[in-house]
Amino acid sequence: MLIGLQNVTFEFGARAIVSEATWHIQPGERIGLIGYNGTGKSTILKLLVGQYLPSKGTIEKGRDTTIGYLHQDLLSFDTNETITEVALGAFERVRALEKEIEQLGIELEANPEDNDLLIKYTDALHELDVLDGYNISHKAEEVLHGLGFTTKDLARPYKEFSGGWRMRVLLAKMILQAPDVLLLDEPTNHLDLPSIEWLEKYLLHYKGSVVIVSHDKYFLNKMVNKIVEVYQQQLNFYTGDYEYYEVEKVQRVEIQQRAFENQQDYIRQQEKFIERFKAKASKAAAAQSIQKRLDKLDVIEDVQIERPNIRINFAVDKSPGKVLVDLKGINKSYPTLTILENAFAEIERGDKIALIGANGKGKSTLLRIVAGMESFEGERVWGHNVDESFYAQHQLESLNLNNTVLQEVQECGTKKTDLELRALLGCFLFGGDEIDKKIKILSGGEKARVALTKTIISKANFLMLDEPTNHLDMATVELLAEALTKYDGSIILVSHDRYFISKTANKIWEIEDEKIIEFKGDYNEWLEWKERMAKQKAANPDQAKSATSKAANVIEKKTEPIAIPDVKAGPNGPIDKELQKQIQKLQKVLSLLAHNIETLNKEKTEIELQMADPTIYSDVTKFQAIEKSYHDKNALIRSMNKEYEIAFNDLADLESKM
Repeated sequence: MLIGLQNVTFEFGARAIVSEATWHIQPGERIGLIGYNGTGKSTILKLLVGQYLPSKGTIEKGRDTTIGYLHQDLLSFDTNETITEVALGAFERVRALEKEIEQLGIELEANPEDNDLLIKYTDALHELDVLDGYNISHKAEEVLHGLGFTTKDLARPYKEFSGGWRMRVLLAKMILQAPDVLLLDEPTNHLDLPSIEWLEKYLLHYKGSVVIVSHDKYFLNKMVNKIVEVYQQQLNFYTGDYEYYEVEKVQRVEIQQRAFENQQDYIRQQEKFIERFKAKASKAAAAQSIQKRLDKLDVIEDVQIERPNIRINFAVDKSPGKVLVDLKGINKSYPTLTILENAFAEIERGDKIALIGANGKGKSTLLRIVAGMESFEGERVWGHNVDESFYAQHQLESLNLNNTVLQEVQECGTKKTDLELRALLGCFLFGGDEIDKKIKILSGGEKARVALTKTIISKANFLMLDEPTNHLDMATVELLAEALTKYDGSIILVSHDRYFISKTANKIWEIEDEKIIEFKGDYNEWLEWKERMAKQKAANPDQAKSATSKAANVIEKKTEPIAIPDVKAGPNGPIDKELQKQIQKLQKVLSLLAHNIETLNKEKTEIELQMADPTIYSDVTKFQAIEKSYHDKNALIRSMNKEYEIAFNDLADLESKM
């Protein structure tokens, strides 16, 4: 055992975080420490490193065990040193040896015949070699590059960087120290996707043990071989990754629930016997014996669901045109950085786009350009009937500080009842009296959750979301992802949460070489495509470049909104009549589909008007019939849009052969 808890109880005032918890961390373990927000995950890490002392029990630690602990409080550290110097601080013994060797060298020059001095000098050189001290600069640069720093950044002072980048430097230093146990509290919060992927690869080969607190499911599934769950003041252990935990927990809960119900049946039967015969002389002794057995019985606890099974539902007031936003010839640059140069892009009805890539590429800038909140050169054309809603951290400034949480969402003009609003706020971790808190006393994370709640109930048909999962726990992220998957509107979002992206996006946008690269497919398909392109690039760079431009559409020029073109003779000869017939047939199909889609959207709007009538809800049968009709219409519209897209692509292929 390296470190652990032995029968530990810890309380904040009257509130118990853990009760009689035992947990031993063994060499080579990679552990995910999970639980709902507020259950005490970070507190347990502080217990392990001795920042908090337990009310009962002991913290056990091996005599020579070294611990590295990454947490938000480290941001108070400041220095004028370069980030390379800060990272090299991990090699304290090597740096001391370098100074010692330098001093011994000077002394040897003055006393070349001093044998004792020569032995000390040789021993110091040997120790430096054993510690691989000649490579520490290379190691530090490798880790800093992996975490997203450029070669120019390595010589910049630590104090010039923002909080997120400072955390990366401190993470680099901790990794280079290579302690026996790494305790990482939300290590991916300040990382972009390439840095997260690098960290995964690095930690998978890490020789020590790792304990990770994270809301990133992808990260946990790749990193851990054991899950420790903080639940109802207890630590529950699962040997496997996060996916294994999800399946196993459901099974354990079902088993415990059945055992609880069986025991309750047994207790009720015995209590009936006692009640019936306790006053009867011939049965009194038996009744007393049963009562003693019941008193000694180990009671199985009921499985309490800490959070209700609530679903987040988006409502859309009106249906937009086919194209929501058209970006034409966009240029955006800063004095030292060009983000976009003559870039084109189009967002269509039904698109759910994830903007991904390394920090500094301009993801949030592009999102603000789409939202009309950033200056740029070029043209941004807004579509017909677009009702947008934008969520980002700076939106917190628009909250009314004097409102309570409930009052703030009530002012959105939604038709939801107070009960429905309370349930929705519960999804975003505002339970009980917390909804009566004033906005002005909320933390930054709590304000962000209020702003996100307002976005959800806005009834917009186009959502622009900048890091919407930053202050949510895994259960809430799942609820939000599920809601966005069912959402009938369009979305463009920036997020570093790969699970969230994989569940919500049907298109991927990247900014490469100042252009917007569009990939039509989900995140997992995009990953597979990126791997194929990397292999092709290694084998044949020219072929890979050609394949990239075909598979991921580098949007350099967009045509006007879709129109069905006429068939004309090509410059090189007469028309292929058979091909012409196929094209004309597809043109008719497209016209019919466009007409049907327009009709269905009108019918859907009529149903939405019926659903807006409060009297409809008094007749359950009628309401269910209308709701079914609404869902059927939506399914049919999605199906026809897909048919339209396939037919249009087929038409484009045929026309290219003319």
